[in-house]
Amino acid sequence: MIRKLKDGKYRLYSSKKDEKTGKRRNLGTFDSREAAQKQRTRGAVFQEALRRALMAVPCQAAAPDDPLLRRRV
Repeated sequence: MIRKLKDGKYRLYSSKKDEKTGKRRNLGTFDSREAAQKQRTRGAVFQEALRRALMAVPCQAAAPDDPLLRRRV
């Protein structure tokens, strides 16, 4: 989620709310909306690569109930 701040900058927030605080995680502040969208895309690409790498390794870390596999940015 991208929101425009009062100073004209844009802030990227996590799409999911934190269960404890009920707030969204701040993922960075950017000068333009395009820069924030670009970072959001980079984060999605990185997370998918991480998910695939964990699924390829036959160990306990790649278990379906692993929080890294459920977490979305």
